[in-house]
Amino acid sequence: MTMTTTADPTQLLEPEQLIARLRALGGRYHNLHPFHQRMDAGELTREELQRWVANRFYYQKSIPLKDAAILANCPEVEIRREWIQRIIDHDGSTEGSGGIESWLALGEALGVSREETLSERRVLPAVRYAVDAYVNFARQKPWLEAVASSLTELFGPSAISVRLEAIERHYDWIDPAGLEYFRSRLIQAPRDADYALSLTVERCKTREQQDAAIAALRFKTEVLWAQLDAIERGDTQPAGPSE
Repeated sequence: MTMTTTADPTQLLEPEQLIARLRALGGRYHNLHPFHQRMDAGELTREELQRWVANRFYYQKSIPLKDAAILANCPEVEIRREWIQRIIDHDGSTEGSGGIESWLALGEALGVSREETLSERRVLPAVRYAVDAYVNFARQKPWLEAVASSLTELFGPSAISVRLEAIERHYDWIDPAGLEYFRSRLIQAPRDADYALSLTVERCKTREQQDAAIAALRFKTEVLWAQLDAIERGDTQPAGPSE
C-alpha cells in the first residue's frame, strides 16, 4: 500500500515555493478582466476609454499615499531610502514631471481635460471605495504586508506592453505623446517588483508572515479587479437634483 503525504500548512515555504505562490496570483491580475480584454481587442468606445482614464486617475493619485504609509510604518532607514523613489516616480521631482502628470496627459489624449480629471467628478463610488481600502490597508497593516501587496508589479510590464501595442493599433485617434505613462512604467515596474519581491522573500521569516504576504497580494488583485467591475458597469446612480 502506497502512503501519500500532504504538505504541512504550517511549514515554512522555501523561497522558490513562496515566489511560485506569489507569481501564481498573476492568474487573478486585472489584465484578464473582460474590460481590459475588450480594450486590448480594440472594442472599447471612446466614452468607455474616457470613463476608464478618469476613474483610474483616483488610483494613480493615491499610489504615493500608499507608499508614504509604507515609509511611515517602516523603521528601517535603508528600506525607506529605496522605497521613497516610488513616490518621486509618481509625484515627480519638479513641476510637470512624474507619473501623475503623465496620467493627466493620457487623459487629455483621450479627450478628458485636466480640469475634468482633477475634479474627480467622474470617479465612481466603488472605485473610490476600493482605492481608499488599499490606502488604508497600507496604513494599518505591517509594512511588510503592504510591500507584498505591491507585487502586482510582477504582472504589470507584460500587460502594459500588450495594452500599449493595442492602443497604438486600435485607437489611432489617441495622440501617441499621451502614452508616456505606459512607457515609463515598462522601466520602473520591473525595478520596483524585483526589490519588493526580494524584500518579501528575505523578510518573511515565518509561515504566518509568508501566508500574510500571499493574502496581501491577493487583496491587491481584488482591489484592481473591483475597480474594473465598477468602470465596466458605469454610473448606475440616479441623476442628482439639478443645480
